[in-house]
Amino acid sequence: MNMMTMLRPLAAALALWALVPAQAVACAARPDTPPEALRLRGDAALLAVHASVAYDARYATKRGADAAARAARDQRIDRIFLRDDTGPDGHFLADCEPEHWVFSKGGELGFALDVGQLTVIGGHLELCMSVALHEVLLQWSRRPPRDRTITLPMDAIYSNGKVIDTDASFHEDFMRFMGVVTYARTGGEHWPKLTLLETMGIIKNPTRQADYLRQVLPHWDRTFDEGWRVVMAVNDGPLQVLRAGKGLRPPTLRFHFIDSADPRLRTTPADG
Repeated sequence: MNMMTMLRPLAAALALWALVPAQAVACAARPDTPPEALRLRGDAALLAVHASVAYDARYATKRGADAAARAARDQRIDRIFLRDDTGPDGHFLADCEPEHWVFSKGGELGFALDVGQLTVIGGHLELCMSVALHEVLLQWSRRPPRDRTITLPMDAIYSNGKVIDTDASFHEDFMRFMGVVTYARTGGEHWPKLTLLETMGIIKNPTRQADYLRQVLPHWDRTFDEGWRVVMAVNDGPLQVLRAGKGLRPPTLRFHFIDSADPRLRTTPADG
């Protein structure tokens, strides 16, 4: 291997890093929407769960989260940004004018999200985002059954990989990659985060990728009864049926993982 070949991965990494802004976005202060007063205009919403440098100090999810927020704005979909008590200085989305800011210390909602299409970004996969998703599923399970979809842009979700089994075939590669991106960073929990899409790149094998995505799903099986059909898809790939449901036309809960809300950045099924 010649020197140019060895340097290409480093050059690519530096090019991507150059796209990241040097600081969080300074949004003008505006009042929060009280949870009990939150109202949505349509049957779709985007929920950003703590898109903050306080938790994603690498800004690893900024580009993906910005793309998702921009797409929602362009489609006139209500955007709900959760913030916590770390203050506005940590906010890194370019979008400073969502329809709603809502205070949420740990991902709890306290407001109704009765929509057919929900996109979730910006959250810690294993913590605050998990809390938000479980509350959403609990709400939906208590309402009249109808088809629902949760879209999860993987480049807009950050993770510490804590649910990866130590005996998983990709665990060693994951820890090695984590060690690279957190090298010389002593920020504790602030630094060791990868995007869910980066984790997919570490896993590589499509079957194992699907296994891992099923593993990190919220516990729909504890919330929805046997009458529901539950499916999962990755980008434009085939549906994976997690539960068949009952009847000729059971209500369907669909988890849709996409590489990015920017369609130019998605792989095709053939790419794995």
